[in-house]
Parts: sequence; C-alpha cells; structure tokens
Amino acid sequence: MKKLLYISVACLLGTGFCFAQGGPVQNVPAQGALSQNEGPTINAPRNLPVGDPLNMKGVDRPSALNGVTIEQKLNSQLPLDAQFRDESGETVKLGKYFGKRPVVLALVYYDCPMLCTQILNGLVRAAKVLTFTPGKDYEVVVVSFDAREQPKQALAKKVVYMRDYGHPETANSWHFLTGTPESIKSVTDAVGFRYKWDVYTATFAHASAIYLLTPDGKLSKYFYGIEYSPKDMRLGLVEASANKIGSAVDQVLLFCYHFDPTSAKYTFIAMDLLRAAGAATVLLLGGFVFIMLRRDRQKGHRAA
Repeated sequence: MKKLLYISVACLLGTGFCFAQGGPVQNVPAQGALSQNEGPTINAPRNLPVGDPLNMKGVDRPSALNGVTIEQKLNSQLPLDAQFRDESGETVKLGKYFGKRPVVLALVYYDCPMLCTQILNGLVRAAKVLTFTPGKDYEVVVVSFDAREQPKQALAKKVVYMRDYGHPETANSWHFLTGTPESIKSVTDAVGFRYKWDVYTATFAHASAIYLLTPDGKLSKYFYGIEYSPKDMRLGLVEASANKIGSAVDQVLLFCYHFDPTSAKYTFIAMDLLRAAGAATVLLLGGFVFIMLRRDRQKGHRAA
C-alpha cells in the first residue's frame, strides 16, 4: 500500500513539473490569453487584457459617429442636373422641383429604423401648423441617401406621410426620390451631410436636419434635430423666397428677429427694435422742428 501511495505522489509531481516547464500538456492557454468563449475571471492576474465588448474605451473599434456631421454650406448650389427616380419610377432631374418656389429638403433613408422617421414626422408636424401651402408657397423634396432603395419604397413612405399630413390635394408637391451613389453623393456633398455605414448595427449613422433652399437651388437655412418650429420655418421660407411669399407682418418679424446659424433658430434682436424706435423718434422730432420753423417764418412774412 505504501508503495502505491509513493507512485501516486510521484505521478502528481511529474504532472506539475510538465505544467511548469511547458511540457506536453495540451489545451492550456498561453500566458495573458483567454479562451474564445471565456471572459476575464475574478482571480485572474491583473496584467491580463480585459475585453471591451461595449467599446466604452473607444479602442476596440472606431466609433460609429466619427466623421458623422452636418457642415453648414450656406449659399451652396445644389446640383440641379443630378438625376434621380421619383416615387413612380420616372427618371427626373433635381432641378424639376426648383425655379418657382423655395424648397424644403430632407435627407433620409426609407428603411431607417428610427431617426429618419422622426425627421419626417417633425417635418409633417410643422407643415400642419404652417399657413403656407405645398405647391403654392413651397415644395417638399425627400432624397434617400441609401442607393439600394427603390421607388417602391419611396412610394410606400409617401403614402404614409400623405395620410398623416391630411391634404391629399398637395401630393404632387411632395417628392420622394431615390438615386445612384453618384447622384446621392453630389447632393450630400453640396449640403455638407456626412454619414457612414455601421457594420455592427447594419444601419447608417447620420445626423438629423432639414434644409431650406431658394427657388434657384441655393442653401438658405439649416434646421437641426427632429422638431422644427413652425415660426422659424415660416420666416425661413419668406427669406428663401426673397420676400415673394408672406405678409407685412412677416416683414416686421424679420426685422425684429435674426437667424442664428449656430442654434438654427430665429432670435429676437432688441437692438434692432431700439434702432427703429430711435430712427422714428428722430424723424418725428425733425418733422416737428421743421413745421415750427416754417410756421415762424410765415408769421414773420405776415408781420413784414
């Protein structure tokens, strides 16, 4: 029995020696390595590399938002010769929708699971409140920046938003377009819209905004986010139309409000109002002095 015990102890010592010397024992991870399906253990050595599956450190893979932005290019000219297909499948030039009225432009893709839908929802909500009418005062152009999408997807999206807008008589002024990578890039470059494909989520990473353009296709205003102030959109459309739409009240508001490109909103400018009040006061005082001097002069002539 003692002899068998000695043999067992010797075998155990030999096995330990093989582990220590990197002997023939197989399937042992190298120092600092972890097996494929295994995460870091609580008692693992502190020098072992720890995985970052959520990319909280930003080092496992580039952030999906790197380079995703909207660069303002005010007064930039849209490529009106770029060819797209409308929701009916007809090939059209972008310039077809310009020339008469200002244009509200939205860059989305129709199969977007979240953000693009919110952009279009916000656009329709603002359009419902606006007293301006599509087709009479402005046009709406929606361009998909996903070159894989087809007119049938554009038509399905248009049907949804025409039903939501509730004015089917304006349908001919809402245009949902798809295009080739070249035509899409010409528009996104002109607008300053930078986006990219995220292979990890199988979606496009992009920012949200809508754009106001003049009738000749030049960028006039950027409105960021997914909620768009009807007041700001109205004043922006008046400016983009070179005051060809709107009322006298809009002209007064444009004098008292100033568009801030950073916040993409119209802000009240008290100094302009004070200048206007000061100018009016000077004119009134000047008129009063002129009238009094003229009256005194007439009295002097009568006395003579």
